[in-house]
Amino acid sequence: MKRKMGVKGFLFILPALILIGIFSLWPVIQSFTYTFFDYRLNDQQKSGLYLSERFNTDLYNETAFYVGMFLEQEIPNITDPKDTSKLKQTIDQLRAISGQYEDQEGVITISDEQKEELLSFYKNASALINDFNDKYELANGENLPLLIDDINNSIIPSNFIGLDGYKKALSDDRVGLALKNTIVFTVVSVFFEFVIGLGLALILNKAIFGQGMIRATSLIPWAIPTAVAALMWGYLYDGSYGIVAKLFEYLGFIENATDLLQSPGWAMTATIIADVWKTTPYMALLLLAGLQNIPKGLYEAASIDGANKIQQFFRVTLPLLKPAILVALLFRTLDAFRVFDLIFVLTSGGPGGATETLSVYAYKLMFGQTNFGYGSVVVMLMFVCVAIIAIIFVRILGTNLMDKN
Repeated sequence: MKRKMGVKGFLFILPALILIGIFSLWPVIQSFTYTFFDYRLNDQQKSGLYLSERFNTDLYNETAFYVGMFLEQEIPNITDPKDTSKLKQTIDQLRAISGQYEDQEGVITISDEQKEELLSFYKNASALINDFNDKYELANGENLPLLIDDINNSIIPSNFIGLDGYKKALSDDRVGLALKNTIVFTVVSVFFEFVIGLGLALILNKAIFGQGMIRATSLIPWAIPTAVAALMWGYLYDGSYGIVAKLFEYLGFIENATDLLQSPGWAMTATIIADVWKTTPYMALLLLAGLQNIPKGLYEAASIDGANKIQQFFRVTLPLLKPAILVALLFRTLDAFRVFDLIFVLTSGGPGGATETLSVYAYKLMFGQTNFGYGSVVVMLMFVCVAIIAIIFVRILGTNLMDKN
C-alpha cells in the first residue's frame, strides 16, 4: 500500500523544488513572457516590456536640453519680429514642459493631459522649424527636425503583440529551414552514433587484454570540449591544408577541397561527421552500462537452448538493453536537437543558412540583432519540439524509467 507524502516529506524535497524553480522553470517562464512582446534592445521604444504607453524621461530630458539650446542659437537668425516672438514662445513652452520631468528618471507613466501637451508641442515645434527652414538660413536646420522627432519618440507605445510572434514564426521561411536542418542533423547523427556506439559498447564489454586502457582511450573524443573539437575539425576541413578536405577531393567526393565547407550539402555532412566522432563514445558509454547489467547466465542458458550469437543478440541483448537504449537515444537526441557550439564554431550556420539550426538562429536573433522577443519565440518552438521528442521516445519504447523491476 502506497503512503501519501506528508508535510515532513514535502519539507525534505522543498529545497530541491526551489532550486528547480529558480534555475529551470524561471528562465522558461521569462522566455515565454518575452514571446508576447516586440522586445528589442536596439530600439529605445521597445527596450522593455510595455503593456501600456510609457514615457522615457531620460530620452526626453536629453532631447529637450539640445532642442532648447539650438532654438536659442537661432534667435539672431530670425529677422521677422513676429517669428522671433513665436520662437521665444516655443522655447518658453518647452521649458514649462521640461520642468515637470527634470527630476524624473527612467520610464514612467504619464496622464492623457501630459501626453496631449507633449504631442501638441511636438506638432507646433515641427511646423515652426519647417516654416523657418523655408524662410531663413538656420544654423541647425538639419538637426533640429530630427531632435524634435525624438520628443515624440519619448512617448513609448505598448509593444505587446500577443501571439503575433508565433504567427510570424510559423510563416517564416528561415525558421522552416532551421527546423529542417535541425531535424536532419539530429536524425542522421543520432542514427550513426547509435549504430557505431552499440558496436563499440559490445567490443568494450568483452574481456580483452588492456580493456581499461581501451575504454579510457575511446572516451577521449567525448572528453574534448565541443568548441575545441569544432576548431580541430575546422582545420581538418580547411580547403587549403585540411587533410580531410584533401582526402575527399582525392577520392572524388568533391571537385575542389574548398567545396567541403562552402557547399550546402557537404557542409551539413561535415558537421554530422564531426558530431558523430565527438559524441559516439558517450553513446557507447551509456550502452555499455546497460550491457554490464545483463546477467551472463542468460547467455549461457540461451546457448544451451541452441541460440547462436545473432539470435542471442536479438532475443536477449536488445530486449534487456531497452532501458539503456531509451536513456542513450533520449539524451543524445535532445542534445543533438539543441546543438549550438559545434555548428556555430565550425560553420556559423553557413553557407547560406545550410547548417543553421534553431539554436543558432535564436542566438543570432537575440545576441546579433538584440531581438529578444522574436528570438524567444524561436526558443519556445524549440522547447516544444524537445518536449514532443521526449514524449515520443517514452511512448514508443514503452519503458518506465522509474520502474525498479
